[in-house]
Amino acid sequence: MSAAPLLRAPPFPWADAGVSGESVSSPSAAAIEEARALFADIRAARVGGCFWGAPVEAPGPWPVVLRPRDRAEMAALAGRAPDQALWLVADEAAALDPWSVLDQAARLVAHGDDEWIALARCAGVAVDVLSPGRFGAPGDGDAALDHQAALALASIRYRDPFTGGEAGLAATIDVLATWRAALDGNRGIAVASGMAWWKRAEIRRFLWHPARRLRFFRNPRLALAQAQRVQGAVAIWPSRVSPQLIARARQRGVPLVRVEDGFVRSVGLGVDLVPPSSVVVDAQGIHFDPAAPSDLETLLATAAFPQRLLDRARALRATIVAAGISKYAADTAANVLARAAPGRRLVLVPGQVEDDMSVKAGGHGLASNLELVRRARQAEPDAEIWFRPHPDVDAGHRRGAVPDAAILAHADRVVRGGGMAPLLDAVDAVHVLTSLAGFEALMRGRAVVCHGTPFYAGWGLTRDLAPVPDRRGRALSLDALVAGVLILYPRYLDPVTGLPCPPEVLVDRMASARATNRLRWIAPLRRIQGRIMAALR
Repeated sequence: MSAAPLLRAPPFPWADAGVSGESVSSPSAAAIEEARALFADIRAARVGGCFWGAPVEAPGPWPVVLRPRDRAEMAALAGRAPDQALWLVADEAAALDPWSVLDQAARLVAHGDDEWIALARCAGVAVDVLSPGRFGAPGDGDAALDHQAALALASIRYRDPFTGGEAGLAATIDVLATWRAALDGNRGIAVASGMAWWKRAEIRRFLWHPARRLRFFRNPRLALAQAQRVQGAVAIWPSRVSPQLIARARQRGVPLVRVEDGFVRSVGLGVDLVPPSSVVVDAQGIHFDPAAPSDLETLLATAAFPQRLLDRARALRATIVAAGISKYAADTAANVLARAAPGRRLVLVPGQVEDDMSVKAGGHGLASNLELVRRARQAEPDAEIWFRPHPDVDAGHRRGAVPDAAILAHADRVVRGGGMAPLLDAVDAVHVLTSLAGFEALMRGRAVVCHGTPFYAGWGLTRDLAPVPDRRGRALSLDALVAGVLILYPRYLDPVTGLPCPPEVLVDRMASARATNRLRWIAPLRRIQGRIMAALR
């Protein structure tokens, strides 16, 4: 049986993901008690052992799970097994996910050196021990077995895989939970299509699973055929895949998983070919399309938000606001001119790419930046209104440019340069169509008026002028919204190690300027291209 630490990392091939450091010969009573108190967290996260392994396919539940050392021992144990028992020869089952069994087991029969004993106690499963070992001895009751499991957890110094420094047990469980959630979502994905060449290295890491190597297909028909052949899903980038492919996948029963940029994306613009450090991976739909459910909408409508998660969301929000972080950067440099009339309500209208998919899906026919500014003036006749063009549009790469003179017929100022965060800090309210700037404004305590239906509308935090799906159906606190949108829904990559990480790691890298673009040589060329395109238009 394995003498490996109970908590260990999946075998990421591109970085040292180890979370277990050196052994502690005599952990303190307090450390053992702390470990015992974290059994429920381990159970909730379903981590420990080879949690990334293949699940047991046999249908449960099982009154007894027996783990003999080898097949010769099975005959000796046969009398202890009811007809519905599950037999797993320990050496043959070493690469199985223990939680796919323990979640459905009432009792485990195993040898004392089997780590499944400790995991079973974390799961609250009764255990019979066949022979003595580090996790228990024959005749041990629940209390003794719990002590041995807690001792095994407390006998390791844990390592932060992102910094190499020491980490606490609770933080280690959180990191492993992040990895478990990503790997569970990736297990069924067979191929990817519609992924631009310059972001494939990151997509391969976001969608990595040790059971297979992700294949990219330029031809969506070939991708669909391969996925159907291996009975897997196709990961697609929605804006680069045709409606015909989506319909064909539905006809063939091939699942589609939509991948899009996350909400704290990168230092630099996607239009400048800066690969994402955050994406969302949605098996139901996609967050920007209110016509159908998405994983985010379902999560926000149904998930429980325990206090520990809300506290984490509050701290994350405070860090993001203090560091001036928005989707594309950390920027606290002042780019805001003084108000024309101090004391007058100041309203920001962020421009958008007029053919962006979020505009098409959530704009309800409204796509014009000029019309959005006109409606904002109609709703706020006495306000000072600032319009900020979308940077992709200003760079000449995307549609939506409006002459400043036309904008100034309704607004007081066109604001360019700098980051979004300093602007949001300066204004009183924001009028948006579907822009992420509305969510960033909510995080900063600003009033938000939605002329379309972005993902953050309909939860009791915004003034909604467009229809909102009845599915959303409940009011959320700001911290609950942030927990769902920034912690539970997206995936993040550490820009330094390339490992999947919690949002706090990416935010810290962005705030400390340690997030860099591996394709930074392309950005100057893209800026030149944008100026040429803008001149031609």
